[in-house]
Amino acid sequence: MQVSGHKARWADHREHRRAELIGAAIEAALRHGPEVGMEQVAKVAGVSKPVLYRYFADKSQMWLAVGEHLAAQVVGTVTPVVARVREERQLVAATIDAYLSAIEAQAPIYRMLMRADVPGVHHLINSASMTVSSGLARVIGDRLRALGLDSGPATPWAVGIVGLVQATGDWWLRQQRPMSREALTEYLTVLLWHGVEGVKASADLAGGWGVARVPLK
Repeated sequence: MQVSGHKARWADHREHRRAELIGAAIEAALRHGPEVGMEQVAKVAGVSKPVLYRYFADKSQMWLAVGEHLAAQVVGTVTPVVARVREERQLVAATIDAYLSAIEAQAPIYRMLMRADVPGVHHLINSASMTVSSGLARVIGDRLRALGLDSGPATPWAVGIVGLVQATGDWWLRQQRPMSREALTEYLTVLLWHGVEGVKASADLAGGWGVARVPLK
């Protein structure tokens, strides 16, 4: 038991240390730009390069760890917001604002990661988007069923919403945020909400959603 306790404490220490080094990597990147080197990161962290290499084999692995950190922050910000919203339009607006808020909070690092040529970084961002999409799909599905409607559109809608917001968010940051987050959230909400409202309108048509399932010729 003592050995297991020692291992657990060492694992916790190592994880805590790794998180500190990821924070140092982010700080160094903000100071020196995307070409920041391991030596500069080590200096910010207050450790030697050999210590840094105990946690990250190379610069690519370090950037991948930063990507994991950012992806976790995005998921951690958006998921609770999606889960607690009860009104349909508010659900759309809250999802958009939470995502934009998450990437705005780490805007310089997000831009660096999106243009960095590091294997796996884009996969991490996409994985985070799919996690958010899955949570959003569950909530949308619940809303549709509560209205007595087919929940079939829930997943493609959720994927479409997240994809549109992600692409627009990328543009927004690349263009140095040409409008406020609040304005962009409202613009996208108006656009997407009319699509959501279309479900109720379609449900009143003869055949309802079954019409959409007929193959186009």
